[in-house]
Amino acid sequence: MPLTVPSSMQQKPLNRYYYGQPIQFTNMSYKTNPLVLIPLTLWAWTFYVLFIGVSFPFQVIIFLLTYPFDKKRQISGRIFRQVIVFANHFNPCWNFSVHKYDQVMKQPPNPKTIVVCNHSSLSDPILCSMVPFEMKFLTKSTVFNIPVFGWLQRLAGDVGIVRTEKDSIKNAMTKCKRWIDIGMPVIFFPEGTRSADDELLPFKDGAFRLAIETGADVLPLALAGTAAAIRKGGAMMGFSKGLITVGKPIPTSGMTMDDLQTLKETARQQIIELLKEIRPLSDTLVLKKPETKKTE
Repeated sequence: MPLTVPSSMQQKPLNRYYYGQPIQFTNMSYKTNPLVLIPLTLWAWTFYVLFIGVSFPFQVIIFLLTYPFDKKRQISGRIFRQVIVFANHFNPCWNFSVHKYDQVMKQPPNPKTIVVCNHSSLSDPILCSMVPFEMKFLTKSTVFNIPVFGWLQRLAGDVGIVRTEKDSIKNAMTKCKRWIDIGMPVIFFPEGTRSADDELLPFKDGAFRLAIETGADVLPLALAGTAAAIRKGGAMMGFSKGLITVGKPIPTSGMTMDDLQTLKETARQQIIELLKEIRPLSDTLVLKKPETKKTE
């Protein structure tokens, strides 16, 4: 049944916009009604903050106990990501899962692997963390400044980068190479930023250049359904059924930099095919900005 608001609230027209669409407070599906989404969003963010905060001292203790023998930070990394995944189960807006999970479990990646995945939302790392193997994330350095969450991400071994600074890019690639050299996969979002309309953006060269330099496999991942979870530029959550699936590894042994564009296009095409498979199953709501009519 569509949700409505009291007539007293309907007396004055509200000039508000939600994801570029005019808000209609009557005859509206609960999935798009701000009166539903605002309290659910507040609940979800509050729970994330409290749960991660409570887990912080335990994760620090685990890091200190395992650091002497766990050079890959396998244990601290997985615990950090599983805490996030567990907390996500209490988010009433999001239903995230791994497509063909049993099949993914039977095909663990080569330890020397660079993972590449499309990027639509701030929620993408949560969905990526559901994949049943540890990998270090290449992420914006500003994330590390977030109290508790950023500190834990640093302890987990994730790599920060400022994409507009050459020294930062060089330093980040060096750190990623170190992880790959000791057999720890690293995940890149090769579009370089989140897509505003859920369409695949052009890929940058960094991940594929590093794969050729290190001889690492390139493993494509594809995720769908997160574009409506948190739209770019906002913090409001939306209802979303997110799915992630794992593709087939692309060996780079014997490749040179002359093969970079071919490697990049091969990975991109594989992600496109994976998206064709899971997008019809994601059952997500994607709201786009209305087209503006050209005036003659």
